[in-house]
Amino acid sequence: MTAPEAAPAGAPPLQGVLVADFSRVLAGPLCTMMLADLGAEVIKVEHPTRGDDTRSWGPPFTPRGSSYFDSVNRGKRSVRLDLNSPADRDRALALALRADVVVENFRSGTMERFGLGFEQLRSHKRGVIYVSISGFGSAPAGRLRPGYDLLAQAVGGLMSITGPPGEPTKSGVAVVDVLTGKDAAIGVLAALHARTRTGEGAHIEVNLLSSVQSALVNQVQGFLSAGTEPRALGNTHPSISPYELLHCADGEIVVACGTDAQFARLCGSLGAPELAGDPRYVGNENRVAHREDLRRELERLLASAGADEWEQIIADAGVPVGRVGTVSSGLALADELGLEPLIEVVDDEGATTRQVRSPITWKPAFPPQRHAPPTLGQHDDELREWLADAGDPRPSPPTTWSADARSS
Repeated sequence: MTAPEAAPAGAPPLQGVLVADFSRVLAGPLCTMMLADLGAEVIKVEHPTRGDDTRSWGPPFTPRGSSYFDSVNRGKRSVRLDLNSPADRDRALALALRADVVVENFRSGTMERFGLGFEQLRSHKRGVIYVSISGFGSAPAGRLRPGYDLLAQAVGGLMSITGPPGEPTKSGVAVVDVLTGKDAAIGVLAALHARTRTGEGAHIEVNLLSSVQSALVNQVQGFLSAGTEPRALGNTHPSISPYELLHCADGEIVVACGTDAQFARLCGSLGAPELAGDPRYVGNENRVAHREDLRRELERLLASAGADEWEQIIADAGVPVGRVGTVSSGLALADELGLEPLIEVVDDEGATTRQVRSPITWKPAFPPQRHAPPTLGQHDDELREWLADAGDPRPSPPTTWSADARSS
């Protein structure tokens, strides 16, 4: 029997959607890169001299520039526009009026000062979808507070439940910016769908504080429903046990028992099936109440062998378990599992760079985005000419990618 032929690649789902990206740093650029990965044409408007702030954030740097900038800007074109210049403001307005989606994260009132606010654009184009990203919302009490991820993690409560007890700890990545960028992308996709029915655009507002509070899920609901103020528990879970980091003879493993059956299998795999019948550990609620005793019992048993050996034994018993890895070992695991975590993007000289691919797998497949992040002002000439041509009604800019970087 011959293998079936692969399904032909289809058109990207957002093909034909034009995004004017006036955002900088992380949340906004992540949102627009997600749209680019789904096929949208994204034009990134940058400050004429310094560009996006993250172009200078490092180390680490690469021969192309900042790896931070590269992480959220593939698949875009860059045009330098000075919004304090009347001529460039006209070009920016032309871009915004041709775009399906406008994304910005300036301080409240800045886009209006440049004639690029939502109501100003809507008076000319009712179908515009406009995304405003801020730190603390557009109400007077919050709109002037600077929006930085670390600040949102702190005041939003995330740091109070992260890390060891007594030591508020930030996440190892700007997770609030990431969450907010994804929330913004969800809003854009919903607005594009709604516009197909109504012809009307929308003004979508997202902010770091609301995104982090939404992401606190069970922790914030426990407070709202039961008045329980969450606290940092290190590597344990407030509502499940054992669901934590455990020490073996030569290292650590993570065990995640979400059911009584998994706990019983864990005890059997450790050679102590009687633990599952101990009244202190019968039922998850009892295990949580006696988590310290249980941890000591488990680590006493785990001390008899190394982490690699225990990982295999516990996994064979059908219990969720794993070693604590690094970023590089995590990528290797994803590759081993057939998840194809990386893609190669191509710059204007044909050089390739590896990046983590979009986490969305689409079937039937469409050609992935493979354009490298742009250099500052890389597409100035063609885009400035296009934007200055008031008689050119084309909604999308001319296609002059120097490399055919969208391929199956």
